[in-house]
Amino acid sequence: MRLSRRFALAAGLAATLAATGAFAQAWPTKPIHLIVPFSAGGANDLLARAAAEGASQALGQPVIVENKPGGSTTLGADLVSKAAPDGYTFLISAAGVISNSMIKKTMPYKDSDLVPVAMIGLAPSVVLVPADAPYNNLKEFIAASQKGPGFHWATAGTGSTPHFVSGVLETKYGAKLDIVPYKSGSESITAVLSKQVEATSEASIVALGFLKSGKLKALADTWTTRISAYPQLSTAQEQGYDELRIAHWAGIHAPRGTPDAILDKMAAAVDAAMKTPAIAERLKGMGIEPIGGNRASFVKFVGEERARLGAVVKATGMKDE
Repeated sequence: MRLSRRFALAAGLAATLAATGAFAQAWPTKPIHLIVPFSAGGANDLLARAAAEGASQALGQPVIVENKPGGSTTLGADLVSKAAPDGYTFLISAAGVISNSMIKKTMPYKDSDLVPVAMIGLAPSVVLVPADAPYNNLKEFIAASQKGPGFHWATAGTGSTPHFVSGVLETKYGAKLDIVPYKSGSESITAVLSKQVEATSEASIVALGFLKSGKLKALADTWTTRISAYPQLSTAQEQGYDELRIAHWAGIHAPRGTPDAILDKMAAAVDAAMKTPAIAERLKGMGIEPIGGNRASFVKFVGEERARLGAVVKATGMKDE
């Protein structure tokens, strides 16, 4: 009896695995949905649409982008975390997906409910000041901020990318900054243009127009490489600020339980999209750096990002009240 039961269980498990493998091999057989937890038009959304274009070609099915903004990415992320793990709903993830659980009092889902799939690309964050500001690099800016009451620094709210940039400048390099939260990055830019605040940081895709028109001055690119569309701007690392490593990135996460074979196929499709010359050059021209890669490289990136942002949260006491 026991042997018969074990045989039946083994046979049942084998059948389940076989069915799962066959399902994954056939995938996709219908349109795939990418949920963007931001409004249309930003770096995350544009990266999502580029990935959708290339992945659709690679997978032979439509890839539909849906914008679900709200809750600092939690609305869209929660929707995906509760979706069926069948490979037809994915999240276009960003730094907030990593940091929200660190700064929010309550979360509608667990971090483990979403699994990393693929890196799409990123828009380096750029430290911005008025065009006529007397400082031209981070060293001069930090030194100037240390005199008197300090500088006002605009953010797009608690946990936003500019908030993390300011946190590193303060806790690691001694900048004296008074955080002024706005509702969006566009409001922060306006505040710098009107000199209500001394500085902010913003994604390269947003900053480029203001830099090329001479309306704002850039002090540094806060990622590890120079911006392809604005190579004259040095990185924070080149200026000696190695720990200022912040970018507006976009990747893909899936509901926990999605078969590995599907995740691998999706990652390969996104990687192929980012290596398509027409797509890559279009993104670079906008100030976005295409990345791609495999699942393992994105899992590594997410782990490093979690550790890096977690250290800033701890050092600054960052909390979403």
